[in-house]
Amino acid sequence: MTTAAHFTAALRDRQRLIGYWSLLDSPVAAERLARLGYDYLAFDAQHGLFGYQGLLNNLIATDTRGSTAVGMVRVEANDPTYIGRALDAGAAAVIVPLVDTARDAADAVAAVRYPPHGRRSYGPMRAQLRIGPDPADTHEQTAVLAMIETADGLANVEEICAVPGLDGVYVGPSDLRLAIGGRSSTDPDVADAFERALTRIRRAAETAGIAAGIHNGDGASAARRLDEGFTFASVAADVVHLQQIAATHLDAARKGRA
Repeated sequence: MTTAAHFTAALRDRQRLIGYWSLLDSPVAAERLARLGYDYLAFDAQHGLFGYQGLLNNLIATDTRGSTAVGMVRVEANDPTYIGRALDAGAAAVIVPLVDTARDAADAVAAVRYPPHGRRSYGPMRAQLRIGPDPADTHEQTAVLAMIETADGLANVEEICAVPGLDGVYVGPSDLRLAIGGRSSTDPDVADAFERALTRIRRAAETAGIAAGIHNGDGASAARRLDEGFTFASVAADVVHLQQIAATHLDAARKGRA
């Protein structure tokens, strides 16, 4: 069984999975991250700094010797072109943003599956070397995840989770907090409503028997959400952590010469 097949089977079985989120187009960094023990590396093509060549290079780098991770892509939009290109480049899973309705989720599923189950155009390019290439094998080894991050997505989450072929949902906490009335992406005044929203999403996924994932700023937060019942969690993100650790070392160096 391929790494992608193992990952997708575990995801669909609602096993605990931990990933790392990347905004920077750095294949060398991806090679190092892939060897650390994470289950997936998620490359953000929506808000990150990736062009298509960068996305391709980072997915290739994820397959480095000793890698434990598969490559995942948050695509730019719920569009067959973006979804198909990410999969053709070798992504084992796609996260589709701004899914508001069951129809949106069904469209995302259709973009991932080949006919007669969907409308993905056949041309797997790099993917054929490691995922598939036969449609039935490809369907077994690739996953589609719908982001729940809007007021409509939250209102329709039970119907979204029930869409046939959807493998999981993924919470975008910044947008979701804004969607429920937060003045900022971290507004503490809506904390209770935010936690209720997370509980609703988590329970909807559990009832439907699909995976439930969430974005986190650090490992401790990811552990908390997994303990609450989320089945996969991302630790985010390389550009933020680079700045944090650089600032920590700068502070230590300045104190050392004081």
